[in-house]
Amino acid sequence: MIYIRYTYDQELHRLYDSWGCVYVYSPDTTKYLIHISLTAEGVVEKPDVVGAIFGQTEGLLGEDLDLRDLQRTGRVGRIDVQITSKKGETKGEILISTSLDRAETAILAASLETIDRVGPCIAHVIVESIEDIRVVKRKKIVERAKEILIDRFEDGTIDSDELLDDVRQSLRIEKIGSIGDERVPAGPNVLDSDAIIIVEGRADVLNLLRYGIKNAIAVEGTHIPKVVEDLCEKKTSTAFLDGDRGGELILRELLQVADIDFVAFSSKGKSVEDMTRKEVVKTLRNKVPVEYIRDQYIENPEKLPPEIRIPDVSNEEEAEPGRKAKHPAAIKRTKEGSKEPLTLRDHIDVVKGHRIARFLTEDLSVAKELKSDELEKAVETVDSSVTGLVVDRTIDQKLLDRLVGKSIAYVAAKDFKGIIKRPLSIRLMKMGS
Repeated sequence: MIYIRYTYDQELHRLYDSWGCVYVYSPDTTKYLIHISLTAEGVVEKPDVVGAIFGQTEGLLGEDLDLRDLQRTGRVGRIDVQITSKKGETKGEILISTSLDRAETAILAASLETIDRVGPCIAHVIVESIEDIRVVKRKKIVERAKEILIDRFEDGTIDSDELLDDVRQSLRIEKIGSIGDERVPAGPNVLDSDAIIIVEGRADVLNLLRYGIKNAIAVEGTHIPKVVEDLCEKKTSTAFLDGDRGGELILRELLQVADIDFVAFSSKGKSVEDMTRKEVVKTLRNKVPVEYIRDQYIENPEKLPPEIRIPDVSNEEEAEPGRKAKHPAAIKRTKEGSKEPLTLRDHIDVVKGHRIARFLTEDLSVAKELKSDELEKAVETVDSSVTGLVVDRTIDQKLLDRLVGKSIAYVAAKDFKGIIKRPLSIRLMKMGS
C-alpha cells in the first residue's frame, strides 16, 4: 500500500503531493460580499468604473493583495457594477465577492475608498457594508428545507391536458432535421418555404418548433455555414438573434457574407430559446428591415456588395413569414388610425421626413409625440414607461448622453453624428434619408 502525503500552501492556494506535483486550489464558496456605493459628478459607464477600480488600486497594497492577482487566483470574484445616470450625475452600487479572511477583506474594501475619479469625473466611493455570504446561505437553506418538507412530499395530481400537450410537443420536436454538408439544425419547412428564420443554435430551432414555426435554421456559432448563405440568396431571410454580444457578433458576420432582409432581436437578457409564444410572435412581427441597422454593425457600409438589396416590408406580419412583401413606402401613414397595432417600421415610416419625434412604450404605442427640435426639453419629462424613441433628426453625443438612464432600449434616428462613446444599454438604428 502506498501512502501519499499532501501539503497545502495557504498563501498560493496550491496543494503539493509527496512527489512535488502541484494541484491548483480554487475556493468553492464565497465568504464575503462587499457592498460599495458610488457617486460620480458626470455621466460614466460600467467599463469606466471597472477601469478606475483596477487602475487606482494597482500597487497600493503590495503584491499579496493586488486586485488582479487576487482575481486570477480565484480569491476575489467578478466585479458587479450597477449604475444609473440622471441629470448629469451617476449613482450606483458596486458588488465584489471575496474568499479572503476578515482582515484582508477589510483592507481591500478600505483601499477602494481611495478612488476619487472615474474617467474624467470626480467620484465618491463609500463602503456601505460587508455581508457574510455563509450566513445568508444558511438562512436560504433553512427556508428551502421548509418548503421541500411541506411541498415535495405531497402527492401530485395528473393533468390530462398537460399530458396531451407534452405528447403533441414531442411530435413537433421530433421533426427537427439537419441540412447541408455542415449538417446544421433546421425545421422541416426550411427548404420548401419562401422565407427562413436564422437563429443561433439548435435549442432556438426547437423552441420555435414548439410554437409551430417550422422554417428556422441555426448557424451554430459565428462561422456562417455555406447552406445558410445559399438559402439567403433564394429566400426572404430574417435574422432572429439573442439580444446580447453573441447575437450582435453573429449579425455582423451575417451582414458581411449573406443576403439578409430583416433583423429581429430578443429582449435584453433573454435568449430565443427561453421566449414564450407571445414574445416570439411579437418580436417577429416587429422585425426591422436590414438597412435600418446595417451601419451599426458594418464598419464600412459603403463597401457592401451591391447585391445586398433593400428588403421589402409587408402590411401584414406573420409568425412564420412566407410571402414576399411590399416596399416600405407602400405602408399607409393612416394605419395609425386603424385598430391594427403599429410596428416599429410603421412608426419610422410615419416619422421620416416630417420632423417629428415619438416616444414609444414597450407595446409600441405612442407615449408622446412632438416636434423633433423640441426633443431636448422633452427628454427630462420621460418616465419609465418609455422604452424607445423614433425621431426625424440627427442625434449627437450630447443628446445621446441625456437619453442614457431613461430606460430607453433603442433609438431610431435620421443619422448619428459625433458619437464617440456609444452607450451599451441603447441600440442605435439609422433610418437613412
